[in-house]
Order: sequence, then C-alpha cells, then structure tokens
Amino acid sequence: MIHRDHVWFRGAVLLMCIFCACLGASAQDASDRTPNGIQFPAPVGAMPLAKYKFELSNKTGSAELGTPPLRSSVPGARLATTGPAGARRLTLEEAKAQAASANNPLIRLGQLSVEVAKQHRLGVQALYFPNIGTQFANLHLNKETGQVVTFSRLGLSVPVNIFSKNQTDFNIGAAQPVTPLFSIYQLVKIARADENIAKAKAGMPVAEVAMKVEKNYFDLLVAQRELTSATADAKKVQAKWMTASVSAPRVSTEQETDMLGAEKAVVLSTSKVQELTASLNEMLGLPGGTTLELVPPEPLVEDTSLTEAEEKATAANPDVIEAEQTAVKAHAGLMLTKLQYLPTVAITGGYANQNAISDRVLPKDFGYIGIIATFTLFDGFKREHGVKEVNAQAEMADLGVQLTKAKVAAGVKSSYFELDRSRQLYQLARRMVSAVQVVDASYKSDNPEVESAQAKMEADMFRAELEYRQAYARLKSLMGNR
Repeated sequence: MIHRDHVWFRGAVLLMCIFCACLGASAQDASDRTPNGIQFPAPVGAMPLAKYKFELSNKTGSAELGTPPLRSSVPGARLATTGPAGARRLTLEEAKAQAASANNPLIRLGQLSVEVAKQHRLGVQALYFPNIGTQFANLHLNKETGQVVTFSRLGLSVPVNIFSKNQTDFNIGAAQPVTPLFSIYQLVKIARADENIAKAKAGMPVAEVAMKVEKNYFDLLVAQRELTSATADAKKVQAKWMTASVSAPRVSTEQETDMLGAEKAVVLSTSKVQELTASLNEMLGLPGGTTLELVPPEPLVEDTSLTEAEEKATAANPDVIEAEQTAVKAHAGLMLTKLQYLPTVAITGGYANQNAISDRVLPKDFGYIGIIATFTLFDGFKREHGVKEVNAQAEMADLGVQLTKAKVAAGVKSSYFELDRSRQLYQLARRMVSAVQVVDASYKSDNPEVESAQAKMEADMFRAELEYRQAYARLKSLMGNR
C-alpha cells in the first residue's frame, strides 16, 4: 500500500514537471515571437534543433494575420486575407492607368510611330504648293573679264559685259508643278495608308501593358491566398504536435517532416509574394519597397456575341487594317508607275536684279515666266516592265486582304469559344467561394482548416477570373478594341 502511494506521488510530480515545462516553453516562444510570426513550440525534452520558427516579413506586401478582411467580389463571401497596415491600397483599374502613364517605352514607341507617319504625310502634301527659292551672289574676280567681242573679218565689236570684276546678283524664282500633281496625289495616299497602319498598331502596346499588369495583379492575389493557406496549414501542424508533445516528449521523424514541410510551404509562398510585389511595383513606377494592398476587382460583365465579334474584327482588326492599307499602297504605286508615261510639266517664274554694269547685255533687273516640260522618249521598256511588276503586287495585296480576313475570323471563333469556356469555369469558382459562407456559419472563423480551405478556393477563383479576363482581352484585341 505504501509502495502504491509512492508510485502515485511520483507520477503526480512528474506530470506537474511536464506541465510546468510546457508552460515555460510556451512563454519562451511567446517572448521570441514576432507580431506576424508563426512558431512551433519545441516538445519537452527535444533538442534546440527541433525548434521551427516562421517569419512573415512586413516588407513582402503580403497579407497579415489578424487584420480585418477585405470584401470579396462574391456577395457575402469573406476574403481570407487583407493587406498589412500602412500598405498602399490599389485597385486593378488604378494599376492599369498608372502603368499606362509610367513612361512605358512600348507605349511611347507607338506614339512616336504615329507622329512619324503623320509628319511624313504632311510633308508629302506640301508638294502640292509651289517651290519658291532665292539666290544671292556677291562675286569679286581677280581679273577683268573683257568688255567686247571683236570679229576681225567683219570689223565688228559686240559688248558682252555679262560678268564684271565686282558683281552682286539677287534672284528669286518659283516653280509650280502641273502634271506631277497627279503623282503627288498618289504619294499622299501611300503616306496616309502608312499613317493608318501606325494608328492601328499604336494601341497594341497599351493593350499589352494592360494585360501584363492584370496578370501580375491576379498572380499576386493568388500568391497572397496561397500564403494564407500555407500559414493556416502551419497552424494546424503546430496544434497537432503541441497536443502530441504532452504524451510523446521525443521528436519523431513524422513530426520533423511535417514541420519542415510547413516551413518550406510558408517560405516559398512568402518568396513568391515578394517577387510578384516587386514586379508590380516596377510596372507601376513605384518604389521597390512599396507594400501593396490589392482590392479584388468587381466581377467582369460582358455580353459579346460571336456575330458581333466577327463583324468588328473584319472591320477594325489591326492585321486587317494593315492588309487593306497595303492594298491601297499597292494600287497607288501602280498608278504612279503609269503616270510615268506623261511628260513632266511645270510653270516657272522669277525676278533677277544685278548691280550696274556698263554696256551690259542683260538689263539691271527683269522678271520672267514660262513653262518647262520634260519627257523621256525611250528608256529600254523600263516603264512597261515596271507597270507589270506593280500590277502583280497589287493583285497579291488584294489576295492578302482576303486571306487576312479569313484568318482573323477563324481566330475570333477560337477566342470566343475560349472566352465562353473560361466564363463558365469562373462562374463555377465563384459559386464554390460563395459556399464558404455555410462553412463559416458551421465552424469557428479562426479555424485553421476552414481558413486554409477558404484561401485555396479564393486562389482558384482568382486563377479562373484571370483566365476569363485574359480571354476577353484577347477577343477585344482581335475586334480592334483597345
């Protein structure tokens, strides 16, 4: 009897020691814990190597635990995470607008290409007007040029004082093309076609930048939810082995594997959030250390039909516009080649003034007006071969328009069906997130298992929404909408 009481007494003392040791370990862990850290308490009797600690830096731009949640785009659904305190709140539309105004070289390149084409067209149009030029000459010769020409046999002397030793001349002249006006008209058509092509392609860099920003934005939303899920899973592992440490003070291989796996998941998720945050900051022209609080965008609403998409694509698609304007250029080039059969005629006129010269041949000042015409009589049949060559090019350009329209129409159909498929998947993902409300009503809101499942479903929803938005952007690009 005495032995049995002694055994019970020793057991009670041992249990009290274990309980005190657990309290001491928990207090030590709480003193080392950062405000947003997750730490696994070391089991009683474990080596210091068995202590695993997870740090979530405030500089990652990731969501912190314990902050009030953002509103989801799904009515009534609660998002799993929010941005840290002091972070810059950012919406998707604000991100797109800021990226477009962040001196992006691609956008600036498109604007410059339009400006170059416009100035070239205006320069060609200037050929319609007459060319006016002036000339001023002040000559000082080292010798006299002579004053008369003597014919010995006839006994005549003719004054030819066209040039003197010191002479000043001023001339002003103008030339107005006549037949070249037809050629200038064709050149203007070619220049305007180049300008239309540049305008059609100028919006492509803007749309490309918007798609990149949108993808990075949703990738960061997904990464934040994955980080929240990894954090919640780490909590589950923490709670699991905290309970097991009371009955089994030794660290098992399974416990160590679970802890290392949870640590790896949190580290990888944190690194991904940091990388995507830095990339988005660079696109928006923000400082590298800026912390972002992303607001989930409103659900995308679109009602594009296949017929409407095909009609707009064949009329406003950049590839179709380029093919059509190339055909315009080819036909204008054909007309230019045919105009070589016409003579080049121009009207010219001017005024000249010379310094006083005794016995001059020409008067001191005079004006003139006239017509100048030139024509090549024979060029080895070069014009004939040129007309045939450009005629074949024009026919090729017409066929190119038909092929381009057929290709764009096929691309529109494929993109439309992809949009319809991604729309259905996105709506399904939204309904799954809405079902989280039932889970929140049945379980505690701070349950790590519920929090992890909710974060994973939101990540899947954002992935589906990204695919939906990217498919719609590709369809709009084919339709010529920027």
